[in-house]
Amino acid sequence: MSAMLSPYRVLDLAHARAPLAGMMLADLGADVIAVEPPGGSPARARPPFAGDVEDPERNLYWWAYGRNKRGITLDLDSRDGQAIFRRLAQSADILIEDECPGAMAARGLAYEQLRPTCADLIYVSVSAFGRDGPKAGYEETDLILMAAAGPLILAGDAGQPPVRVSVPQAWNHAAGEAAAAAMVALHARKRIGRGQHVDISAQQSVAAASMSTILSHAIGANETSRIAGGMSVGPFRTRLIWPAVDGHISLTFLFGAGIGPFSQRLMAWIHECSECSQEDRDLDWIGMGALILGGQMDISEWDRLLDVVGGFIRKRTREELFGEARKRGLLIVPVTTVDEVSGSEQFAARDFWRYHDHEGWNAPVKLPGPYVRISNSPIEYRRRAPRIGEHNGEILAELGLSDAERQRLAEAGVI
Repeated sequence: MSAMLSPYRVLDLAHARAPLAGMMLADLGADVIAVEPPGGSPARARPPFAGDVEDPERNLYWWAYGRNKRGITLDLDSRDGQAIFRRLAQSADILIEDECPGAMAARGLAYEQLRPTCADLIYVSVSAFGRDGPKAGYEETDLILMAAAGPLILAGDAGQPPVRVSVPQAWNHAAGEAAAAAMVALHARKRIGRGQHVDISAQQSVAAASMSTILSHAIGANETSRIAGGMSVGPFRTRLIWPAVDGHISLTFLFGAGIGPFSQRLMAWIHECSECSQEDRDLDWIGMGALILGGQMDISEWDRLLDVVGGFIRKRTREELFGEARKRGLLIVPVTTVDEVSGSEQFAARDFWRYHDHEGWNAPVKLPGPYVRISNSPIEYRRRAPRIGEHNGEILAELGLSDAERQRLAEAGVI
C-alpha cells in the first residue's frame, strides 16, 4: 500500500471540476475527505451511470474519481457547517477547492480568512482563469477554456470554424497541476514553516500543455493551423490520422531532420510494394521543405506524395501497418477503440485494471488503475468511492462531536 502521504489529511472540495487532484493525493496514501453538500455533489448527476439508471450512487464519474477517499456531507452555507469546516481545516494539511472566485470568501472560508487559525494549511484554489485579472469572474465550459488557451485552433476543418475537443480535459490539466503544486508547497512547508495559497488557472494549465505551439507568434515562426485529421504549417499540410482497412492509424509523415528519416523509410517500404516510384523513394526528405520554399520543388508534389501514402495505408490493416512500423522504425501506431483499450494486453500485463464492489451493483466494477508505478510504495485501491455522507459519523467523531450533536446537525440539514 502506498504510504507516501499517509501522515497527511486533504480536504477535497474540488469534486465538481477537478476531482483528479484529490484522487492523485489519495492514491499516494493521503487521508482525502471529499466534502459534499447534503444530498451529494452536483458531480454525481453527470452521466454516465451504471446500468444507465440515473442515481447519484451509480455515477461512474464519481466512482472513478472518488476512489481512495472518505466522504462527508456538510452545508457550507450554514453557520454550523462553516464552523465544522473550520475545525476540519485545522486538522488538515491541504485544502483543494474549485469554487467560483469569491464563493469561499462569502462563506468566510477563503485562504485569508482561515490563515489566522490554519497557518500550516496549504490552500489550493483551482479556477477557470485564476483568482484575479479581468477574466477572473468569467463563466466557463471546457469549450471556452480550450478556446481561451489556444488548442482549439487545431480542432476542425480547414477554412471552417473550430469545433470542440471531443473529450473534456481542460480541468484535468488544471487538476494535475494542482496536485503537483500541493506537493511542492508541502515540501516548502518543511523549510519555511508555514502553508501558503496555491492559485491554479485552468487556462494557463491548458496553454502550457500546448508546448511549443504557443511560442510560434512570439518568435515569428509559422503558426500551426487546423485541417481535419491533421495540421497545416505555413504552405505545408499533413495528416495525422489516416484511414486503414479496419479503422485508423496515427502516422507522422513530414520532412526535415527530425521526421524526414522516418518518412524516407516509409517510402522505401512503399517502393518495395511497387506503389511509388524510385524517384519518390530517393527524394531529399531532409531538405524538402527548403526545396519547396526555394522554388526548386512545386508544393503540388507534396500534396501528391500525401495521396500516395494515403492510398498505401488504405489497403492495409492496422495490425500489418503497426507490425511493419516496429520492424522498420516508422512513426505509425493504431488508433484504438474504447473496447480495444479495455481489452489491451499491455494494460493487463501491467495489472492496470482493478475490480471493486459497489453497493447497488451486482458485479465487481472494472476501473482504471494506478496512474504511476512506484516500486517501494505501490498505489493500491484502499477503498471504493464513498456513498453520500458515508463517513459522516466517523469523521465528526474524530472532531469530538457527540452522537447527540451529530443527530442535531442531521435534523437541521447541516450534514
